[in-house]
Amino acid sequence: MKIIRGERSFDLNDFLKKPLFAHLATSSEEGPKESPVWFHWEEECLWIIGTPATDSFTGRLENNPKCAVGIVELDPLTGKVLHAGFRGKATIKPFDWGITRRLLVRYLGSDEEKWDPMFKELGGHNILVKIVPETVVVRDQSYQPSL
Repeated sequence: MKIIRGERSFDLNDFLKKPLFAHLATSSEEGPKESPVWFHWEEECLWIIGTPATDSFTGRLENNPKCAVGIVELDPLTGKVLHAGFRGKATIKPFDWGITRRLLVRYLGSDEEKWDPMFKELGGHNILVKIVPETVVVRDQSYQPSL
């Protein structure tokens, strides 16, 4: 994995521990498609939960595993803008509750009893998407706010 750091940078691993939305870009016959997703960063790979019956990105990745992922943290009050961009290839993996739980804990908290029931019912109808980055761009694009 090649990491390209901008003139101003930040710690990628700390950044990827935050409950941020990622934007998964895939190719289709109609052109590029984008899907907002939750993610988990583990062993230098991004993991995303997919539901083939309702998530069309899983089929697009089976047809063409090349993809890109953008993750941005923005705070307009402080001017903080952190961006990590990934390019690589995805593989569809069987559902794994361990990886899924680690992903969900960051977004929903560790008390599974408080989770929305739809997250407690994940399993046989779900898969995991494993994205192995070939390149990662890490940039601190923060600015002095005018507010």
